[in-house]
Amino acid sequence: MVGPVQSIERAAAILRLLAAGPRRLGLGEVASSLGLAKGTAHGILRTLQHVDFVEQDPATGKYQLGAALLHLGTSYLDVNELRSRSINWADALAARSGEAVRLGTPLEGEVLIVHHVFRPDDTLQTLDVGALLPLHASSLGKVLLAFGAAPLDPVLQSGPEAYTRHTLVLPEDLNRALDEIREIGWGAEVQEMSMGDAGVAAPIRGHGGLVVGAIGVSGPVERLCDDKGRPRPALITLLREAARAISRDLGATRW
Repeated sequence: MVGPVQSIERAAAILRLLAAGPRRLGLGEVASSLGLAKGTAHGILRTLQHVDFVEQDPATGKYQLGAALLHLGTSYLDVNELRSRSINWADALAARSGEAVRLGTPLEGEVLIVHHVFRPDDTLQTLDVGALLPLHASSLGKVLLAFGAAPLDPVLQSGPEAYTRHTLVLPEDLNRALDEIREIGWGAEVQEMSMGDAGVAAPIRGHGGLVVGAIGVSGPVERLCDDKGRPRPALITLLREAARAISRDLGATRW
């Protein structure tokens, strides 16, 4: 019987490493984490990059999972399954936070809202299920961009629309924001899509740690943020707990 192919095993190990981490990794980090020579790791990364399984940040030279692999990773997950696994956690998050909760997945360069829990009060609200949000101006979208669930290049090439004076439209500003999201594990938008409104979101991961969607809380700036416009820490804690719980239900072992 033919034994395992070492180069494929090493490529798989690199992909698992990139999927498990919250941020991009440099060549040295990949090589040292897996006990590989830099030349070997670089050759495998270049091959994976050639088939779009890995992408390299031109500014930093660091690597992350590519769009082609992420498409393979999410294609097995039916939107209805994602929604069904999330409903109870989304309901609980809305009850505990007192705000509206939405679940989003990438769809043709936008964010598709697949589940929406109303804010638990008597105010008039409109169901957003089926609505499409811009990737660059919504907290759900920025999280999907930051963790590679949606490709960034088409957004930049099309020229991001400025919905308000706070919308991030310059490539350097958007890239800086996405780097921060990868570092802290959650994203926010404060009056970037609509004046007076804010949102925070966290990634939902499936098998292998691949990001398959995002869960977010949205509402008026004065309720979601402090007097300096920063999302309230207690809200972030509730959000990330819900995202981790959904990820566990979807088979993720790390997040």
